[in-house]
Formats: sequence, structure tokens, C-alpha cells
Amino acid sequence: MSPPPYLIGLTGDVGAGKSTVRRWLEAKGAAALDADAVVHALLGAGGEARRAVMDRFGDAVGAPDGGIDRAALARVVFGDAAALVDLETILHPLVGARTRAWLASCGAAVAVVEAVKLIEGGLAADCDAVWLVLAASRRRAERVRVRGWDAAETARRMAAATPLAPRLAMATEVIDNTGTPEATAAQLEAAWRRLERRRAAVGKRPTADA
Repeated sequence: MSPPPYLIGLTGDVGAGKSTVRRWLEAKGAAALDADAVVHALLGAGGEARRAVMDRFGDAVGAPDGGIDRAALARVVFGDAAALVDLETILHPLVGARTRAWLASCGAAVAVVEAVKLIEGGLAADCDAVWLVLAASRRRAERVRVRGWDAAETARRMAAATPLAPRLAMATEVIDNTGTPEATAAQLEAAWRRLERRRAAVGKRPTADA
């Protein structure tokens, strides 16, 4: 049986550039899981979370295909803090279970889980390292515009961000993705070298490119 991978938890606010960092880590040989993709599956037709979400939020969030209309659901929860907590109470345990099942079958030396609510959802407790991606609010707003959100939707999503202090307290690496791709890449290379030193110190097997 293969030893478990060295697990990086990757988090940051919407528009910070988490997916850019995840793809960079994948290029380094890390296996990757996007928690948002897990949520998509959970809310789809036949998904484990569909019934509980419909029971809590009603038929208005149902989609014609039998799943959940994520846009309709977002309009509800990102304008109501209590509703967002209710949704997370449904989703977080299911996302955690799917993530742990994926890790159990992951044969990579390093794995990364990308999740906005990595810490709040409890996944950070399973991680060997936590990488926090930050970016100035103006840059985040610029990036999310390409998703088709209007100014009001962008403001709602950004206002729903969790406090920074607890994430900074748990982060083993902080990546500032406000600047150029080259500046971000330089930070990532330095973070990767530190990660390899930590892995060597605890006896983890090397990655393919180490």
C-alpha cells in the first residue's frame, strides 16, 4: 500500500488566483482536486446534496435537469449570511468525505486540494501544508468579471469572504498574486523548494522532478 501523499491545502478568496496556483502545482507533478468541482457533482441531478438543499431552499433553486440551479442558489445565499451557513452545513461534511476518499486512492507523492472554505470546512486539519493565495481587491474584481458577474453579484461574492486572520494563522505559505505572472511564479518556485525541504525532513518520498 502506497504511503499517503503530502497534502497541500490551497485556499484564497474568489478571484485571488487559486486555480492558477493549482495548475502550476499540477505541472510540478501534484495530483489535484478542486472542491468546487466536487460541489458541482453534489448539487447535480442525483447528487448527494440535492435533496437536502431543495428541502432547505425550496423549488426555486431547482434546475430543469433535476439538479440544483447554482446561479439561483447563489443569489439566495450570498445575500443572506444565515442561509450561507445553512448551505455550508449541508455541503462541508460531504465535500470532506469525497476528498478523503479521493486521497485514499491517490498514488501521487504530492496532492493539492483547492477550496475556498478549506479552513472553515475542516479540510485544513488533514493537510500537511496550507497555501493561501492573496490578491488586491481591485485585481480580484477584474478577474471575476470574465465570469459574467455584474457589479452587484461581484460585490456580493466578495463581501461573503471569510476573515483573513484565521487563514493567515494557519498558512504555511502566502502567495501574493496581485502582480505579474512572473512575480507569482517566482514566489511559487521558492515555496516549492521549501516544501521539498519539509518533505525530506519528514521522510516523504521525492516527487518525479525532485
